[in-house]
Amino acid sequence: MGKLDGKVAFITGASKGIGQGIAKVYAKHGAKVVLLARSSKVDDLAKELNDNGFEALAVKADVSNIEDVKRAVEEAAFKFGKIDILVSNAGVCKLDNFLEMTGKDRDFHIDINIKGTWNVCRAVLPLMVEEKYGKVVIMSSVTGDMVSDKGETAYATTKAALVGLTKSLAREFAEYNITVNAICPGYVKTPMADSIAKQSNEKNPNLVIKGIVDGVPLKRLAEPKEIGELAAFLGSDESSYITGTQVVIDGGSTLPETVSIGV
Repeated sequence: MGKLDGKVAFITGASKGIGQGIAKVYAKHGAKVVLLARSSKVDDLAKELNDNGFEALAVKADVSNIEDVKRAVEEAAFKFGKIDILVSNAGVCKLDNFLEMTGKDRDFHIDINIKGTWNVCRAVLPLMVEEKYGKVVIMSSVTGDMVSDKGETAYATTKAALVGLTKSLAREFAEYNITVNAICPGYVKTPMADSIAKQSNEKNPNLVIKGIVDGVPLKRLAEPKEIGELAAFLGSDESSYITGTQVVIDGGSTLPETVSIGV
Protein backbone atom coordinates (compact mmCIF):
# COMPACT_ATOMS: atom_id res chain seq x y z
CA MET A 1 0.00 0.00 0.00
CA GLY A 2 1.33 3.41 -0.96
CA LYS A 3 0.57 6.54 0.99
CA LEU A 4 -1.15 8.04 -2.08
CA ASP A 5 -3.09 4.97 -3.24
CA GLY A 6 -6.40 5.97 -4.82
CA LYS A 7 -5.50 9.66 -4.96
CA VAL A 8 -5.49 11.80 -8.09
CA ALA A 9 -2.76 14.44 -8.20
CA PHE A 10 -2.65 17.43 -10.54
CA ILE A 11 0.97 18.61 -10.93
CA THR A 12 2.01 21.73 -12.84
CA GLY A 13 5.43 22.33 -14.34
CA ALA A 14 5.75 18.56 -14.59
CA SER A 15 7.91 18.20 -17.70
CA LYS A 16 11.27 18.66 -15.98
CA GLY A 17 13.14 19.44 -12.78
CA ILE A 18 11.25 19.46 -9.50
CA GLY A 19 7.89 18.85 -11.17
CA GLN A 20 9.16 15.73 -12.89
CA GLY A 21 10.69 14.51 -9.65
CA ILE A 22 7.40 15.04 -7.80
CA ALA A 23 5.45 13.22 -10.50
CA LYS A 24 7.68 10.16 -10.31
CA VAL A 25 7.54 10.05 -6.52
CA TYR A 26 3.75 10.50 -6.49
CA ALA A 27 3.34 7.66 -8.98
CA LYS A 28 5.62 5.46 -6.87
CA HIS A 29 3.38 6.09 -3.86
CA GLY A 30 0.27 5.04 -5.79
CA ALA A 31 -1.23 8.28 -7.09
CA LYS A 32 -2.77 8.72 -10.50
CA VAL A 33 -0.94 11.76 -11.85
CA VAL A 34 -2.07 14.52 -14.17
CA LEU A 35 1.02 16.17 -15.65
CA LEU A 36 0.62 19.75 -16.84
CA ALA A 37 3.25 21.71 -18.74
CA ARG A 38 3.64 23.86 -21.83
CA SER A 39 6.31 21.58 -23.26
CA SER A 40 5.61 18.43 -25.25
CA LYS A 41 8.20 16.73 -23.02
CA VAL A 42 5.35 16.10 -20.61
CA ASP A 43 4.04 13.52 -23.10
CA ASP A 44 7.32 11.62 -22.81
CA LEU A 45 7.06 11.54 -19.02
CA ALA A 46 3.46 10.32 -19.14
CA LYS A 47 4.46 7.55 -21.56
CA GLU A 48 7.37 6.54 -19.33
CA LEU A 49 5.12 6.31 -16.27
CA ASN A 50 2.34 4.45 -18.11
CA ASP A 51 4.86 2.02 -19.61
CA ASN A 52 6.04 1.26 -16.08
CA GLY A 53 2.58 0.37 -14.85
CA PHE A 54 1.52 3.70 -13.37
CA GLU A 55 -1.43 5.88 -14.41
CA ALA A 56 -0.54 9.24 -15.92
CA LEU A 57 -2.27 11.80 -18.11
CA ALA A 58 -0.36 14.56 -19.90
CA VAL A 59 -2.12 17.87 -20.53
CA LYS A 60 -0.47 20.81 -22.23
CA ALA A 61 -1.50 24.23 -20.93
CA ASP A 62 -0.12 27.62 -19.95
CA VAL A 63 -0.77 28.27 -16.26
CA SER A 64 -0.87 32.04 -16.86
CA ASN A 65 -3.99 31.54 -19.02
CA ILE A 66 -7.01 30.81 -16.82
CA GLU A 67 -9.08 29.38 -19.69
CA ASP A 68 -6.21 27.05 -20.58
CA VAL A 69 -6.03 25.92 -16.96
CA LYS A 70 -9.80 25.37 -16.68
CA ARG A 71 -9.70 23.21 -19.80
CA ALA A 72 -6.86 21.13 -18.37
CA VAL A 73 -8.65 20.67 -15.05
CA GLU A 74 -11.85 19.63 -16.82
CA GLU A 75 -9.88 17.10 -18.87
CA ALA A 76 -8.30 15.69 -15.71
CA ALA A 77 -11.61 15.49 -13.85
CA PHE A 78 -13.25 13.79 -16.84
CA LYS A 79 -10.47 11.20 -16.98
CA PHE A 80 -10.19 10.39 -13.27
CA GLY A 81 -13.41 11.73 -11.78
CA LYS A 82 -11.77 13.93 -9.15
CA ILE A 83 -8.63 15.80 -8.09
CA ASP A 84 -7.47 15.09 -4.53
CA ILE A 85 -4.10 16.83 -4.63
CA LEU A 86 -2.87 19.94 -6.38
CA VAL A 87 0.85 20.57 -6.63
CA SER A 88 1.38 24.07 -8.02
CA ASN A 89 5.00 23.83 -9.08
CA ALA A 90 5.33 25.72 -12.38
CA GLY A 91 7.74 28.62 -11.98
CA VAL A 92 10.33 30.75 -13.74
CA CYS A 93 13.46 32.66 -12.74
CA LYS A 94 15.34 35.18 -14.85
CA LEU A 95 18.11 37.15 -13.18
CA ASP A 96 18.23 40.90 -13.77
CA ASN A 97 19.24 43.99 -11.83
CA PHE A 98 16.22 45.93 -10.56
CA LEU A 99 17.05 49.20 -12.35
CA GLU A 100 17.65 47.40 -15.64
CA MET A 101 14.62 45.11 -15.52
CA THR A 102 11.88 45.73 -18.07
CA GLY A 103 8.21 45.64 -17.23
CA LYS A 104 7.94 42.66 -19.55
CA ASP A 105 10.45 40.64 -17.51
CA ARG A 106 8.76 41.66 -14.25
CA ASP A 107 5.39 40.54 -15.56
CA PHE A 108 6.90 37.30 -16.86
CA HIS A 109 7.57 36.29 -13.25
CA ILE A 110 4.24 37.58 -11.97
CA ASP A 111 2.24 35.86 -14.71
CA ILE A 112 3.76 32.41 -14.17
CA ASN A 113 4.72 32.35 -10.50
CA ILE A 114 1.81 34.25 -8.95
CA LYS A 115 -1.01 34.29 -11.50
CA GLY A 116 -0.21 30.73 -12.55
CA THR A 117 -0.56 29.46 -8.99
CA TRP A 118 -3.66 31.61 -8.48
CA ASN A 119 -5.21 30.19 -11.66
CA VAL A 120 -4.67 26.52 -10.86
CA CYS A 121 -5.93 26.99 -7.30
CA ARG A 122 -8.98 28.83 -8.62
CA ALA A 123 -9.72 26.01 -11.06
CA VAL A 124 -9.10 23.05 -8.74
CA LEU A 125 -10.38 24.23 -5.35
CA PRO A 126 -14.10 24.13 -6.32
CA LEU A 127 -13.72 20.40 -7.00
CA MET A 128 -12.11 19.92 -3.59
CA VAL A 129 -14.82 21.96 -1.85
CA GLU A 130 -17.44 19.75 -3.43
CA GLU A 131 -15.65 16.63 -2.16
CA LYS A 132 -14.94 18.19 1.27
CA TYR A 133 -11.36 17.01 0.88
CA GLY A 134 -8.16 18.27 -0.68
CA LYS A 135 -4.43 18.80 -0.38
CA VAL A 136 -2.79 21.83 -1.98
CA VAL A 137 1.01 22.03 -2.16
CA ILE A 138 2.47 25.31 -3.41
CA MET A 139 6.09 25.55 -4.50
CA SER A 140 7.59 28.68 -2.98
CA SER A 141 11.31 29.06 -2.19
CA VAL A 142 13.72 30.12 0.52
CA THR A 143 14.41 32.97 -1.91
CA GLY A 144 12.14 35.90 -1.17
CA ASP A 145 10.62 34.93 2.13
CA MET A 146 13.96 34.27 3.86
CA VAL A 147 16.92 35.20 1.68
CA SER A 148 17.74 36.81 -1.65
CA ASP A 149 20.66 37.70 -3.86
CA LYS A 150 21.49 40.25 -6.55
CA GLY A 151 19.34 39.95 -9.63
CA GLU A 152 16.59 37.98 -7.90
CA THR A 153 14.15 40.82 -7.17
CA ALA A 154 11.33 39.64 -9.43
CA TYR A 155 11.73 35.98 -8.52
CA ALA A 156 12.04 36.71 -4.80
CA THR A 157 8.99 38.99 -4.81
CA THR A 158 6.79 36.39 -6.48
CA LYS A 159 7.98 33.49 -4.34
CA ALA A 160 7.41 35.48 -1.15
CA ALA A 161 3.90 36.30 -2.37
CA LEU A 162 3.15 32.58 -2.60
CA VAL A 163 3.70 32.21 1.13
CA GLY A 164 0.99 34.81 1.72
CA LEU A 165 -1.29 33.03 -0.72
CA THR A 166 -0.65 29.73 1.06
CA LYS A 167 -1.63 31.10 4.46
CA SER A 168 -4.72 32.86 3.15
CA LEU A 169 -6.01 29.83 1.28
CA ALA A 170 -5.29 27.57 4.25
CA ARG A 171 -7.44 29.74 6.49
CA GLU A 172 -10.26 30.12 3.98
CA PHE A 173 -10.60 26.47 3.03
CA ALA A 174 -9.90 24.73 6.35
CA GLU A 175 -13.63 24.31 6.95
CA TYR A 176 -13.81 22.10 3.86
CA ASN A 177 -11.12 19.70 5.11
CA ILE A 178 -8.61 21.16 2.65
CA THR A 179 -5.03 21.77 3.71
CA VAL A 180 -2.71 24.20 1.96
CA ASN A 181 1.04 24.23 2.54
CA ALA A 182 4.12 25.64 0.85
CA ILE A 183 7.46 24.02 0.16
CA CYS A 184 10.50 26.30 0.28
CA PRO A 185 13.44 24.59 -1.42
CA GLY A 186 16.97 25.83 -1.54
CA TYR A 187 19.05 24.97 -4.58
CA VAL A 188 17.94 21.80 -6.37
CA LYS A 189 19.74 19.94 -9.15
CA THR A 190 17.47 21.09 -11.98
CA PRO A 191 17.62 22.85 -15.37
CA MET A 192 16.56 26.04 -13.53
CA ALA A 193 19.64 25.85 -11.30
CA ASP A 194 21.80 25.34 -14.40
CA SER A 195 20.13 28.35 -16.04
CA ILE A 196 20.73 30.56 -12.98
CA ALA A 197 24.38 29.50 -12.91
CA LYS A 198 24.79 30.29 -16.61
CA GLN A 199 23.12 33.68 -16.17
CA SER A 200 25.53 34.43 -13.32
CA ASN A 201 28.67 33.28 -15.14
CA GLU A 202 28.17 32.35 -18.78
CA LYS A 203 31.79 31.30 -19.28
CA ASN A 204 32.03 29.09 -16.19
CA PRO A 205 28.62 28.17 -14.73
CA ASN A 206 30.17 25.21 -12.92
CA LEU A 207 32.09 27.68 -10.77
CA VAL A 208 28.78 29.16 -9.63
CA ILE A 209 27.40 25.73 -8.79
CA LYS A 210 30.58 24.94 -6.84
CA GLY A 211 30.20 28.20 -4.90
CA ILE A 212 26.61 27.30 -4.03
CA VAL A 213 27.56 23.78 -2.96
CA ASP A 214 30.43 25.09 -0.83
CA GLY A 215 27.97 27.31 1.04
CA VAL A 216 25.47 24.54 1.79
CA PRO A 217 26.20 22.75 5.08
CA LEU A 218 25.28 19.37 3.54
CA LYS A 219 27.68 20.16 0.66
CA ARG A 220 25.40 19.25 -2.21
CA LEU A 221 22.32 20.34 -4.11
CA ALA A 222 18.99 18.63 -3.45
CA GLU A 223 17.74 15.93 -5.80
CA PRO A 224 14.27 16.53 -7.32
CA LYS A 225 13.05 13.29 -5.77
CA GLU A 226 13.86 14.65 -2.30
CA ILE A 227 11.47 17.54 -2.92
CA GLY A 228 9.07 14.93 -4.28
CA GLU A 229 9.10 12.95 -1.04
CA LEU A 230 8.28 16.07 0.98
CA ALA A 231 5.50 16.92 -1.47
CA ALA A 232 4.18 13.36 -1.13
CA PHE A 233 4.05 13.73 2.66
CA LEU A 234 2.17 17.03 2.40
CA GLY A 235 -0.15 15.50 -0.19
CA SER A 236 -0.92 12.47 1.96
CA ASP A 237 -3.11 11.95 5.00
CA GLU A 238 0.06 11.68 7.09
CA SER A 239 0.03 15.50 7.12
CA SER A 240 -3.66 15.77 8.04
CA TYR A 241 -3.12 18.32 10.83
CA ILE A 242 -0.60 20.51 8.98
CA THR A 243 -1.91 23.55 7.12
CA GLY A 244 -0.88 27.12 6.39
CA THR A 245 2.79 26.48 6.91
CA GLN A 246 5.96 26.62 4.85
CA VAL A 247 8.43 23.76 5.00
CA VAL A 248 12.07 24.54 4.28
CA ILE A 249 14.15 21.91 2.50
CA ASP A 250 17.51 23.50 1.75
CA GLY A 251 20.30 21.34 3.15
CA GLY A 252 20.84 24.03 5.77
CA SER A 253 21.71 26.74 3.23
CA THR A 254 19.82 29.42 5.20
CA LEU A 255 21.73 28.62 8.41
CA PRO A 256 25.24 30.14 7.90
CA GLU A 257 25.82 33.69 9.08
CA THR A 258 29.28 34.09 7.56
CA VAL A 259 29.02 32.45 4.13
CA SER A 260 27.76 34.24 1.03
CA ILE A 261 26.29 31.50 -1.14
CA GLY A 262 26.91 31.52 -4.85
CA VAL A 263 29.58 34.24 -4.91
